[in-house]
Amino acid sequence: MKAKTLILAGLAMLAALAPQNSPAATVPAGTILIIRTLHAVASADAVGSRFPAQLASNVAVKGKVLLPAGAKLTAKVVTSRRLASSKDRLTVDLMDVHVAGRVVPIRTTGPQVLSNDHRTRSGVEVSRVSYTVPAGKVMQFQLAQPFNF
Repeated sequence: MKAKTLILAGLAMLAALAPQNSPAATVPAGTILIIRTLHAVASADAVGSRFPAQLASNVAVKGKVLLPAGAKLTAKVVTSRRLASSKDRLTVDLMDVHVAGRVVPIRTTGPQVLSNDHRTRSGVEVSRVSYTVPAGKVMQFQLAQPFNF
């Protein structure tokens, strides 16, 4: 009986000393993430292809910067025109953010279109079937769910 009590007391002390897994910060749903692509993305890229991006501006909550500009993110191609018969537009979404030495999955409100449209000098809108969006494209996403890190 005494040995059992000592074991239970020892386990209780170890549990008290164990690090707590409480998050250091929470980025709430609805937060806007303004990102910049770090590689070119092409309309012929395969669905699911990943590419790097970074935050173009700080993400602050209640005046405290939680994610600094330059924080790395991973994005992926959601739809593309890889197949010649496809009528899909090139859309991309964010997958995760690299923060505090960890890769944290994130969920946005949905993919964003990387447009291939441009206007001529006379104002006519022209759409190209095959195109590449150069690195440095700035995009905006909104978080659908909060995430902790």
